[in-house]
Amino acid sequence: MTLVDAYLGALKLMESTGPRSLHQTAAFIAPNPALVEEHELRAHLAAADPNDQLRRALSLRLAIFDHHAEDAAWTEDTPPNTRERREVILRILEVEEDTAVLLNGLIPIANLEEPIVIAEKWTPWYTESIKRSRDFYWQHYSESLQAAPHLDADAVAALDKATDRVVERLADPTGAEAYQAKGLVVGYVQSGKTANFTGVIAKAIDAGYRLIIVLSGTTDLLRTQTQRRLDMELVGQENLLRGIKLDDEAALDATDYVGKDPDWDRFVRHGVRPSDGGGSDLYRLTKKSFDYKSLEVGISTLDFPKRERHLPFFDPANLFAGYSRLAVVKKNSRVLEKLVADLNKITTRLEEVPTLIIDDESDQASVNTSKPKPLSAEAKKKRSAINGHIAELLRMLPRAQYVGYTATPFANVFIDPNDTADIFPKNFLIALPSGSGYMGARDFHDLTLDIPLDERTVENSAEKAHVRIVNEDEKKRDADLQKALDTFVLTGAVKLYREKLGHGPFRHHTMLYHVASQRDAHREQRAQVKEMWDRSGYRSASCFERLRGLYEKDIFPVTRRPDGGVAPSTFDDLVPFIGDTVNRIEKTGHPVLVVNSDKIEGEELDFATDPHVWRVLVGGNKLARGFTVEGLTVSYYLRQSRQADTMMQMGRWFGYRAGYRDLVRLYTTQALFDEFEDICQDEEFFRDELRQYAPFGADGEPQITPSQIPPLVAQHHPKIKPTAANKMYNARIEQRRTPMKEPSSGYPLISDGTSLQNNTRAFLPLLSSAVAHPEVLDLDGRPFNILSTRLTNEELVSILSQLRWGKEDSFRPDLNFLRQAKPDLIADWHVVLPQLKGQDAQVTIEGVGPLSVHRRRVINGKLQAKSQPADRSLVQPIANRAGSTRGGMLLYPMVPKDAAAQGELSLSDVVMAFTLFLPQASGATDRKLITWATKDDSLPDYALVSV
Repeated sequence: MTLVDAYLGALKLMESTGPRSLHQTAAFIAPNPALVEEHELRAHLAAADPNDQLRRALSLRLAIFDHHAEDAAWTEDTPPNTRERREVILRILEVEEDTAVLLNGLIPIANLEEPIVIAEKWTPWYTESIKRSRDFYWQHYSESLQAAPHLDADAVAALDKATDRVVERLADPTGAEAYQAKGLVVGYVQSGKTANFTGVIAKAIDAGYRLIIVLSGTTDLLRTQTQRRLDMELVGQENLLRGIKLDDEAALDATDYVGKDPDWDRFVRHGVRPSDGGGSDLYRLTKKSFDYKSLEVGISTLDFPKRERHLPFFDPANLFAGYSRLAVVKKNSRVLEKLVADLNKITTRLEEVPTLIIDDESDQASVNTSKPKPLSAEAKKKRSAINGHIAELLRMLPRAQYVGYTATPFANVFIDPNDTADIFPKNFLIALPSGSGYMGARDFHDLTLDIPLDERTVENSAEKAHVRIVNEDEKKRDADLQKALDTFVLTGAVKLYREKLGHGPFRHHTMLYHVASQRDAHREQRAQVKEMWDRSGYRSASCFERLRGLYEKDIFPVTRRPDGGVAPSTFDDLVPFIGDTVNRIEKTGHPVLVVNSDKIEGEELDFATDPHVWRVLVGGNKLARGFTVEGLTVSYYLRQSRQADTMMQMGRWFGYRAGYRDLVRLYTTQALFDEFEDICQDEEFFRDELRQYAPFGADGEPQITPSQIPPLVAQHHPKIKPTAANKMYNARIEQRRTPMKEPSSGYPLISDGTSLQNNTRAFLPLLSSAVAHPEVLDLDGRPFNILSTRLTNEELVSILSQLRWGKEDSFRPDLNFLRQAKPDLIADWHVVLPQLKGQDAQVTIEGVGPLSVHRRRVINGKLQAKSQPADRSLVQPIANRAGSTRGGMLLYPMVPKDAAAQGELSLSDVVMAFTLFLPQASGATDRKLITWATKDDSLPDYALVSV
């Protein structure tokens, strides 16, 4: 035994005991106490690199102690991640002063962001005692993470904490009363959600959950990737082999991975059969290449035999002697039908089986989109197919816990919370922080940068460093695609240069070409990219001057940033690596790989078994959600969507880019980039709101519960809704803060004289004031007649509150905002009535006049009540002035185009149409244009209003 072994053993012991004397514990473990002199420990740590086994183990243990909640006695009530907590830890470890100084220098205090938790009150059951006594799968999973070179100790400690927050809110699997918790875990796109739910599954099995169902998206590609990852990091070699000897070739042919997967040696080793080591043997009901199939004769594979037949299965005497089952299934109606049918055949009473359902990408396919109207109990029985199967699983398994995972939660939070059979996260919503090294919105968008545009550079601007704008004109994009391909080659060469210097390795290197979702277009795009590749001349020196300019102006300057990596200082030093890069990209004879349900020349994307995927990937939906594109460095993205969650999920450039984040580039149009910035603002705002309301109040009660979350959803782009309309039938717009309001489609029908009369009467006081103030303006040398007046925001709201609308929800969200606006945002309004030339246009309305009426066409009984662009200059500049609290209003009494001229109009003859321009101050704080709320069943069935 060495010094390293002794101290590793001491740290291992502290997993279950908490901090204790480091030197004394190591001396107790070592056969000879002389092996563990503390000065030798310091010498070892001082000379060790960050990946040294002992240094990593110490980093992890200190990070976990730093981050531990204050509920353990040893913490002495010191707050997590503080100097006071670290002092307590080092005092309990009883290290010498020189050792303490060294440890503080080598292992700084972990600054870990806590998950944001919105939850109902619950009865704690997942105690430290349970965690310490039942940690077989979590222990081996966390050890595999500790060995991963791309994860530091802080990341593992943060994952431990975050998974605790989920597991503790599930029901106690040994509880006498069946209870079904439902929750939602929100991560960022490509930010480690799979790592989180793998850890949750590990801890859940250790705690006693015996049936694990993972719903892994809608594609085979994602299901296979998820199955392999769980098999590698959780299931482990012993459960996969089931006693098969590695030299039994015939038996191994029927197994996954052995002899087929180059990473077999990286699969978790438990050392023993789990049931012999204090764990539960884990049986897979699905395999890497096979989704769930009807078991028929082998139905016993799904059964849960009892050791003590007179006791329920959830009794500890049966539960901790029982096997566990794992099914990783695609969200496909036929697959789920088979699973439901087989569960109905097993002999164990389903109400006795503690079950965990993990729903990956839970906003896709899982949400009920049957759109019941009205939201009655009877209508709710109608469900879309996948949602219906999930509801059936939850009905059959009363001890099932449902945990959805997504990066785009808006579809889930708008599920009807009163529908008890559905998947609304009634018990908890947990928002995970992004991990260290994650490239997210702030790495591509200058969301909070105060530097003027003309002073931004690759050194101080995320956009300048990583984003390249593509021409809006499709016919002029060849040059942009050429630069993207050149960047792909150059960044691949830089990766090979870094590998030669000992950085890396970089197993995969990919470029994403995402322009359309249609499969028919992908073959054509494949040919277009190949044609451009062939013209690029990468196999001759003819391309070098072009590549030299791009390297010197684009690639090399970004590597000089603080987060950059090593790179050749001259292009000539990079040239030797370009040939190898091109060889790898052309390895199969074609640089482009289409990723969709069509097979082209038998090719298939498989990052697991292919040692080097260096390709341009052309695809659509298969690459747009959940699936991790390994080694993604260059993205050429031009696909549009009108739903924020769909767009965000297509942002595959977000993610972890260990060792090459400085090489990442996004090629897109300015319009698409601006839209992405708006939906990133939606995400940031939602998290900020959750963070604000997460702490429990002084009375121990939550400030808000999951059912009260929807009003925290905001929309920063007027045309991009949070999610698809058929996922938001339970939602309505709460406030609309668009800078211009023109509710032209919402006015009553011209046949609805009662409503028109009501509306005109509401405006009469304003009209009376305006006719007393005629003006003649000089607009570009020509006279322009107007009537005008001013009124406070309170006075305007009083008028608008009296109006009736063709659709109930047409103006309510706008009025809600105006009603709550404070005077420092909207003080008053400058109202203008544009007047027409000629006496024949002058009328009176109920004796108020003279004034002009404006004629518009009528289509399907509705007046086309639009303002004139030229008229907007009369009021818009007033509202747009920096810091202005005065809004502008255009008011048009309108009549049908073919209406007879009248000198006197009645109240029911006129449509009182208006356009509002909100003052600049009203939208300056957070840029939220729209906020949403959940409908109440007692209210009318509002429709979603297009903005």
